[in-house]
Amino acid sequence: MRNYKNYLVWKKGHQLTLDIYQLTNNFPKEKLFNLVSQMKRAASSIPTNIAEGCGRNSEKDFTRFLYIAFGSANELEYQILLSIDLNFITTEKVITSRGNQKNAQCINTKNKKLKAKR
Repeated sequence: MRNYKNYLVWKKGHQLTLDIYQLTNNFPKEKLFNLVSQMKRAASSIPTNIAEGCGRNSEKDFTRFLYIAFGSANELEYQILLSIDLNFITTEKVITSRGNQKNAQCINTKNKKLKAKR
């Protein structure tokens, strides 16, 4: 079984989740149960799915969970863009969106490597 803590993509996903929790602390209180909860769920879904995929016994299952993590990274990227457009956060505060894009690229690269092994 793989140790998810050894994967750089998991480490980046975990840090991104922590960043999103901190970033959303200053959102308007009426947004706590919709956009904020969606962002936190999407962010935490990235490292969660990588960890779950590592617990699976086949490359096929691992790859499937990486694809799910990739989808969550794209979902979060949109939610960050929406938050900027709604003026909940500023572009300057969103260094994490660049981290999110790099995380998505890292997941996609891992998927391509796994496909090449087949």
